[in-house]
Amino acid sequence: GAVGNNHHVASPLGAWLLLALCGPASTGHLREQLTAALGLDVEVAATLAATLLGSCHPLVGAGAAVWWTHAQKNTEALAGWMAGLPAPAELDAWAKERTLGLIEKFPQLPPGPLLVLATALATKVLWDQPFDLAPARDLGAASPWVARLNHVLRTPRGGAVLRTLRGGHTQFIAATERAGDVAVHTASAGDEGLAVTSVIATPGVSPSDVLAVAYDLATVVACGGHVARRSLFDLPLGDGPLWTLTEKPIMTTARDRREEYCTAVLPAWSASSDHDLSADAPGFPAVAAALFEMLGVKLEMYAARQSAFAKYSRIGFEAAAISGLRMLGAPPRKRAGVCRVAELRFGHPYAVVAVATDDRSGALISSLQTNGPWHGVPVFSAWVATPSDANDDSRSGWAGKSGRGRTM
Repeated sequence: GAVGNNHHVASPLGAWLLLALCGPASTGHLREQLTAALGLDVEVAATLAATLLGSCHPLVGAGAAVWWTHAQKNTEALAGWMAGLPAPAELDAWAKERTLGLIEKFPQLPPGPLLVLATALATKVLWDQPFDLAPARDLGAASPWVARLNHVLRTPRGGAVLRTLRGGHTQFIAATERAGDVAVHTASAGDEGLAVTSVIATPGVSPSDVLAVAYDLATVVACGGHVARRSLFDLPLGDGPLWTLTEKPIMTTARDRREEYCTAVLPAWSASSDHDLSADAPGFPAVAAALFEMLGVKLEMYAARQSAFAKYSRIGFEAAAISGLRMLGAPPRKRAGVCRVAELRFGHPYAVVAVATDDRSGALISSLQTNGPWHGVPVFSAWVATPSDANDDSRSGWAGKSGRGRTM
């Protein structure tokens, strides 16, 4: 809700981790506000955040840090809270290291800090199966993106067999209460890795509804849960706003003599975003007030921002986000300046959610399956409104093999 409906990438998880780490500093009505924003008891949320940050995931790097000027009295409450947080580091160097070099600069926050806190999340993975390239016209004549692009991405041939053997691409039509029938595609990277799900609804469905549905579907798909899929035999043949449905005679062993499957065509894309979380993001006003109270100074100014980057290509997915909160000792002096506003062009936007998978058992029997703390946790989300031209990317220069990326 705080980042708007334009083309963007964000990590709500990164903002949540920041609030969760700060939560134990709150008391009274501020703690009640943070509990509502976090969706969990403050102490439970702080424990969960510490578990995620302290548990190494194969493909999702995570970190947190605090920088303290020592200009104010180091209260007992402050000392106790800071004891459980990482040691200071240079802001830009820390940001670059913790995001695999995807974000080189710490989010631009006003000067004059008393306290700076930050969380970082990053991933850089190869798909289990790279996409094929397809001409942009395969997006359909109704898409205005066709005139802007040369090539798009198509799920690889033989995907049904390969998916059964080693993961890869999954696509289907799902029935949802909030957004109606939606088209869903998931690309996977590693058994203990990342599942990136794209969800598109018919034009006119609000972005917030599509993103909400995408979060629900992405988590269920990543965790192997049940999704209300539509049978293609219950849908009309021909062209629609989200798919083209055809029928052809085949030889089959199916008992009801009917088979169905889906393919998917979607654009490559990238996004670089900077989000102001100070006022609109739930929980940040409360956490700022709690930290000022703990510092023993009157409520003055604070700033909270998130810088995020993501790229979705033929061969893989990379994304990173830095979420920062800076407590200010005095308001900065305002000076005359210029504001530029860019209006993004988009055609038929859709939502993307990247969810971590964390099956650590390797068991073939589901009852013996053991999941790590990252299993089913949404890490990044995006609203794709400005696609990129797909190209025949080389796998060289990407970390890891068979879908596995660097950890931090």
